[in-house]
Amino acid sequence: MSNSYKAVLSFLAILLSAVGLFLSAWIVLPPPTMLLLILAVGAPEISPWLLGLDAIALLFSWLYIRRRYLQRLAYIFSLTGLLLCASVLVNIAPTQAQMATAMRQNLGADYLEKIPQQVRANMRSHPFSLTDSLFGIHTKSQPKNISFATPAGIKLNMQVYQPPKVGKYPAIIVIYGGAWRTGSPAANPEFNQYMALRGYTVFAIDYRHTPQYRFPAQLDDVRAAINFIRTHAVEYQTDPEKMILLGRSAGAHLAMLAAYQPDAPPIRAVVSYYGPVNLTEGYNNPPRPDPINSRQVLKALLGGSPQELPNEYKIASPINYVTRPLPPTLLVYGSRDNLVQAKFGRQMYQTLQKSGNTAVFLEIPWAEHAFDEVFNGVSNQLALYYTERFIAWALFKTM
Repeated sequence: MSNSYKAVLSFLAILLSAVGLFLSAWIVLPPPTMLLLILAVGAPEISPWLLGLDAIALLFSWLYIRRRYLQRLAYIFSLTGLLLCASVLVNIAPTQAQMATAMRQNLGADYLEKIPQQVRANMRSHPFSLTDSLFGIHTKSQPKNISFATPAGIKLNMQVYQPPKVGKYPAIIVIYGGAWRTGSPAANPEFNQYMALRGYTVFAIDYRHTPQYRFPAQLDDVRAAINFIRTHAVEYQTDPEKMILLGRSAGAHLAMLAAYQPDAPPIRAVVSYYGPVNLTEGYNNPPRPDPINSRQVLKALLGGSPQELPNEYKIASPINYVTRPLPPTLLVYGSRDNLVQAKFGRQMYQTLQKSGNTAVFLEIPWAEHAFDEVFNGVSNQLALYYTERFIAWALFKTM
């Protein structure tokens, strides 16, 4: 082997070690910007892949780096990366056990037995699969694009995902996130496809964005979508008496508000993925660091600060509606969330419990905001496993 070829391999080994450590580091580093937030979201979710990258870099360092100080440096990089990735993987089992306990404690020790066998047979069999993590989760379903409202001349659409066979199916209404200022019904299509293949009609709906349209325009649009779906239930082969609201981030906030309104139509349950619940506290105690400038986001939604508009913040906070019987609520948060802190989800769970409402709080220690953007990622596999069980329990449970 020529000296020039050895030099190239040595450089490649050092580069792999450095890249592996850089990517793995975002498993624990808090992201100060939106660009780095993408890395912080993705790093723990692809930790099995990063573990492989760090292991390859370690092997290359041992085989091809001859200068001892460079080899030691590469070893440190690779071993640190390996430990960071391993910190996620070794915590999967205890996190899954905690989630299973939370489900049983809040839904009943026999909650799974209350789900019909034919429904259980169609759900994921394991909370985490390394094969799925590496090669993906099978999804395949093409949506229909439907216009459902034109408030203020703005055309609002929804994407409808239907099961392959003709029938009458429960509805899952999905509301995307994006800080109320961006996003579309096309977000997270894998989840919608997955649930449609398992016997649900999924409606991914749109709403107007800030700063042009302030709250409650967004809630009005969600309520309009729900009414449209109920009115056209036969056309889309769905059961208007079996409806679930599921939202992510800003969409989760809207899902909770829509389900908790005193005049809300029958909603069987709500699923909130990292949704804001107390906007006043969210404004007064923003995360550190704060990649999206949370206070500016809330001002765009409501038109000012809590000091200027206390009543508006109160009306827009789901936690203030926990004064009467509400639909069962599943709350899923990541401990490392730097946009919507997990403590607010925990606060919502405790408030629901104290008021006698059914709620489940699931917390994923390594997960960031929007962890489920990586559909086959470590966190989303766990969340998906328990989400589909919660939904099936809410819709099909027998007494």
